[in-house]
Amino acid sequence: MLTFWAWNLIAPLSADYKDRLGLSSFQQSLLVAVPVFVGSLGRIPAGALTDRLGARRMFPLASALTIVPVLLLVPARDSYGAMLAVGFLLGLGGTTFAIGIPLINSWFPPAKRGLALGVFGMGMGGVALSGFFTPRIAEHGENLPSIIVAAALAVFAVLATVLITDRPDRPVPTASLGTRLAQAGRLRVTWELSALYAIGFGGIVAFGVYLPTYLKTWYDLDPTDAGTKTAGFAVVTVVFRPIGGWLSDRIHPALVTAGALGVVALFAVVQAFDPGLYPVGTIALLAMAAGLGTASGSVFALVSQVTPQAQVGSVTGIVGAVGGLGGFVPPLVMGSIYSAKDSYSIGFMLLSDLALAGCGYAYGRMRVLRPQAQPGPKTDTPTAGTA
Repeated sequence: MLTFWAWNLIAPLSADYKDRLGLSSFQQSLLVAVPVFVGSLGRIPAGALTDRLGARRMFPLASALTIVPVLLLVPARDSYGAMLAVGFLLGLGGTTFAIGIPLINSWFPPAKRGLALGVFGMGMGGVALSGFFTPRIAEHGENLPSIIVAAALAVFAVLATVLITDRPDRPVPTASLGTRLAQAGRLRVTWELSALYAIGFGGIVAFGVYLPTYLKTWYDLDPTDAGTKTAGFAVVTVVFRPIGGWLSDRIHPALVTAGALGVVALFAVVQAFDPGLYPVGTIALLAMAAGLGTASGSVFALVSQVTPQAQVGSVTGIVGAVGGLGGFVPPLVMGSIYSAKDSYSIGFMLLSDLALAGCGYAYGRMRVLRPQAQPGPKTDTPTAGTA
């Protein structure tokens, strides 16, 4: 949650940076997007390094390194080029998701792993916390958010060094980073899981980015009201992520994923008919939030069941990266459709089609999978599954 707060330090104050630096809308969007892209892609090497080095080293290291760009925001705020560079480094904060998943996967038995992964996944709520608290803290001093977050990260880095312990008998790969990423990339299940996570978590990112614009444009809400409702949407996704994991401990995670995406598909159709915001529109949006949050939790419970144990970190990194990047296509599509048709209905129908396809694939294919053997002529570690 702390590293995700740091990851999102620029976005809540982007309007201030736009005014201070005289930025165009595109420059402002680029400034906000850089940390997200870097953080998403950075999960790929972070997950693979966690397989090798362990979370006991990686968590404190990532947290401590994130302090650097957090503090650099202070002197960089008067230069657009410097802000872009700092935003690039802030992407480090977004990589910690791929560090925690292998740690939890190794310590918890399959029957409890879903809930544990879901609780860890609630850390994505750090983005929402940043959106709510960062501007309010900045009102008491423009440098104060950086100081507070840097101090919190320093405390956590020390605590992580002392308290986090890797499972002693965890499989440790000996192959190079490139080899292990290539092996993970050759697993069909890596890309199947990536597609499902791009729908679930990508949908959450997309709504987080575009929902304020949608509410202001279509329902004529003022920015404060739109922001408050978007925060409510984010809270629902965070709460339902561990619920998705908890359900996955009791029934197959593929069935949970299919059911959650089915809910998203149904209520996306409802919203496509442009209902009034109260009560039908609110119910539809919150139901989609619940479905997307549940699917995000169940997909990573599924990762632990269908991925060879020694490759969980590498696969997690790729899946997490695709999920994060998947959230930036829908806003572009929604904006383009609205510009062309003056309506969002087509966009919601496309979301419904995508969620329905994911529902069918999770039910028809993913529920019968078992861990695949590690590709290549030689395996470095045992590949016994966890299903």
